[in-house]
Amino acid sequence: MPLCDAPESGGPLAEDEAEDLLRCICFKTGPPRTVGVELEWFVHDLHLPHLHVPPDRLRTVFDGLRALPLKSALTFEPGGQLELSSPPAASLMECVATVSADLTAVRTALAASGLTLTGSGTDPWHPPRDLLLREPRYEAMERYLDRTGPAGRAMMRDSASVQVCVDAGHEEPGPLGFERRWRLAHLLGPVLVAAFANSPTLHGRPSGLRSARQGLWAELDPVRGMAPDTGREPRSAWAAHVLDAPVMCVRDGDGPWAVPEALTLRDWLRYGLPRTATRADLDYHLTTLFPPVRPRGHLELRMIDAQPGEDGWIVPLAVTAALFDDPEAAGAAYDVVERLAGSAGDGAAPPRAALWRSAARDGLAAPALRAAAVACFALALEALPRMGATAAVRDAVAAFNERHVVRGRCPADDRLTPVSVTVSGTPGKDIRT
Repeated sequence: MPLCDAPESGGPLAEDEAEDLLRCICFKTGPPRTVGVELEWFVHDLHLPHLHVPPDRLRTVFDGLRALPLKSALTFEPGGQLELSSPPAASLMECVATVSADLTAVRTALAASGLTLTGSGTDPWHPPRDLLLREPRYEAMERYLDRTGPAGRAMMRDSASVQVCVDAGHEEPGPLGFERRWRLAHLLGPVLVAAFANSPTLHGRPSGLRSARQGLWAELDPVRGMAPDTGREPRSAWAAHVLDAPVMCVRDGDGPWAVPEALTLRDWLRYGLPRTATRADLDYHLTTLFPPVRPRGHLELRMIDAQPGEDGWIVPLAVTAALFDDPEAAGAAYDVVERLAGSAGDGAAPPRAALWRSAARDGLAAPALRAAAVACFALALEALPRMGATAAVRDAVAAFNERHVVRGRCPADDRLTPVSVTVSGTPGKDIRT
């Protein structure tokens, strides 16, 4: 590994220094010990969710939420989505307990103001609102993303997700080694997309996809939302991807930020135009890349739609953590998804690869994705007791498995064609979002 002698954040940064930093900071290896989750939610009127909440009302309520004593970081997305980002937790159950307590506090405060949280990959009722947060960053992002079509603007204003964060893994090879976990994240990605697809509408209208949110990510510009070459060594592949990605904007504190045409970070570092690039510019550039798996020291899995219900987010968190951090489950899951990818590979990078597009379009109605999901959920259910998961968490995963996975369904199907199932001994109860 290279030595990271980082320059000052405001000093000039050379190309070789940037590559060295990227190889150091994006994959921090060691025994997998922590897990985290980032949850995005739409905010709607508690009694009339199909009506738009006025921006001024949202801003006032959001300002009040900032005073809550939360352990998770509370932020807001440009379209008014609320996000909670957990601190790194030493176990799955610590993460669940921390975020559950914070969500209870947030929901209580929102309910007092007549508002509620809605878990969905895209807004079920409304077209995208105007930018709630008028900041130079978001205005520059929209100017840049508008050059390649409407998907980027919709992604900013009309999408919400469950992002699971796991440690990069050991430096040494093996089921928990960082190279294997990097590849597992990309191989498992379409199974997670399909199993948890929960956005059959876009701008309040049927989209023809189970995950319209995932469809938006696939339509971003050809570099920014794409995975690097997963066949290469991860550090080298990611460093090259970052350096060759177009610069979204050049920050300026005294006015609108510049949005350059066809300027890669590599060229900016080499030629020093429109001004000298710094470490702070590199750090900011990293936040403007949106691949399905983003290395940030840990691995951030970004492909899961926000889930319905107050506790629906716990299931993708528990399943993903089990398949990554239990050695037996991780090894077996890798074999399952590697065979899946081998049978459906088309050479394209995620999320534009055929398997990823099928996951967004078909969910678990695709037979190969259904079979892989059935196998992966079985492995997760076997692993969760070994990880100290409570009976409540195990029961939630088992219920999701029975309600959706073994039936070849996903949460989006509940919204499209509700089915009659037995719940808690009550035959014929509809399961709806």
